[in-house]
Amino acid sequence: MSPSSIPGLSRLKKNHKLSLAGVAAVSAAALSLTLVPGNTAEAEVKEVAAAPAAATWNGYKTAELQASVAGQQSAFELKAAADAKAKAKAAAAAKAKAEAAAKAKAQAEAKKRAAEKAAASRAAARKPVYPNNLDGWIREALDIMKKHNIPGTYEGIHRNIMRESSGNPNAINNWDINARNGVPSIGLLQVIKPTFDAYHVPGTKKSQWDPVANIVAACNYAADRYGSMDNVNSAY
Repeated sequence: MSPSSIPGLSRLKKNHKLSLAGVAAVSAAALSLTLVPGNTAEAEVKEVAAAPAAATWNGYKTAELQASVAGQQSAFELKAAADAKAKAKAAAAAKAKAEAAAKAKAQAEAKKRAAEKAAASRAAARKPVYPNNLDGWIREALDIMKKHNIPGTYEGIHRNIMRESSGNPNAINNWDINARNGVPSIGLLQVIKPTFDAYHVPGTKKSQWDPVANIVAACNYAADRYGSMDNVNSAY
């Protein structure tokens, strides 16, 4: 549409037309400035458009939440590792303590056995060896009698043995009253079975035929009846 075709325009005066044209030009310029931003504004718009909106959940940024959870998981893992290490250390310490205790116990037992063996060896070395004859039997009997507080001397025992059996440990009387009663006198000091059983001394053999057991039992009986075998000078 040309200016001449606008209704009423032809009726405007010339100066009016110029004024209108100036206003139009100014308005166009202002519109042009408004619609076309400058370089700085364009960069700011592009930067805002390019920046993604921060993801949020319940007022918290997702990235911050993720970092917090990751930190907590890391702390839990570190604590679990520390606990496992502490347990392993405690178990190792307990095992070492148990092994040390077992070793100490084994050493103590070995030491005790060695001491007992040494004591037994010393005792065996001190233990007298008695000859298997009348002299040895009397001496061994005297040592046993001493332990049991049974009185008697070598001379008194030897004297009565020679009268009763002539020193024969297998001597037996088959003709006196005891023999007729079924309990013959047997051994070095001619002891009958009931007397031997009643006066037998622990630590000796339970046999009338054993020379040492026979002497000790007879001396125990003589001590009870006569005060000592030394006081016996005839059949007793």
